[in-house]
Amino acid sequence: MIRRAQPADTESIRALIAQLDYDPPANLEEKIRLLSAHPDEVLLVCELDTEVVAFGSLHFIPQIALAGDFARISYFAVKDSARSHGIGKTLEAHITRLARERNCDRIEVHCHTRRTDAHRFYERQGYKESPKYFIKRLNEL
Repeated sequence: MIRRAQPADTESIRALIAQLDYDPPANLEEKIRLLSAHPDEVLLVCELDTEVVAFGSLHFIPQIALAGDFARISYFAVKDSARSHGIGKTLEAHITRLARERNCDRIEVHCHTRRTDAHRFYERQGYKESPKYFIKRLNEL
């Protein structure tokens, strides 16, 4: 079952974020509330037998120079013990449907080079590599 995340999902999402090798922020519940209230943000969880086993964070970005908008997946994780059961594929298909409903002409996702299993997953879902991704870390200036 895929549904929008709620503050009650904080600890499950925290564990999935940690699985991605991030240190979840102390104010994660506040961030979940903020994303849940924003009209251009969608935070989803996937449950299996009432346990949250996956989550995805999706952002809709209007584009001024293109007919369609962008959808961006910023976080996407399936619990290690729940992988290879079609959960990620189902969650990604749901995200694709939401992007189409919002008239997006593409979905982009940044996936670190060390996540080779995730690269294969995204390629199986039809994603193509688009090199040259630049970031500016503001906390290091």
